[in-house]
Amino acid sequence: MLVQVEPLIPALRRYARALLRDRVAADDLVQDCLERAVSHWHQRRDGSVRAWLFSILHNLAVTQFRQATARGRHMPIDDAGERELASAAAQEHRLIYQDVLKKLARLPEEQRAVLLLVAVEDLSYADAAGVLKIPVGTVMSRLSRARERLLQEMEGVAPGNVVALRGVK
Repeated sequence: MLVQVEPLIPALRRYARALLRDRVAADDLVQDCLERAVSHWHQRRDGSVRAWLFSILHNLAVTQFRQATARGRHMPIDDAGERELASAAAQEHRLIYQDVLKKLARLPEEQRAVLLLVAVEDLSYADAAGVLKIPVGTVMSRLSRARERLLQEMEGVAPGNVVALRGVK
């Protein structure tokens, strides 16, 4: 079990951080996911361990979002140290990285989740569909919309300013 799960931990952490945008909460979520995976390992069906773990993580994140919505929203305080902001090149990369994260955060949750699973975590459409419990066609359409919207955000085009053209027969 450990041989199958351990290599997937960095990918789980990336996905959790992208979903929650809070390092500590993401690490807690991954720990909860791994605890659940270990305790329910005997109930696992044949198939991709990766997709199974991402399903657990995603379901736990959805539960957290619902609970946070019921309690109200809390904003984490960013404790950036001087060492992290020391060099100009690192600052520029950090600004670009933060800009991409902000634009990614503007995507609707369902589009962001699909984009992260397929483009960042390299899950197949079928595995992403299994994680999110949606049809493969829905994964494909959400991914297409997410990529288009992210491209518009990166180019500085507001989604409301894009005119959709109709086809003429």
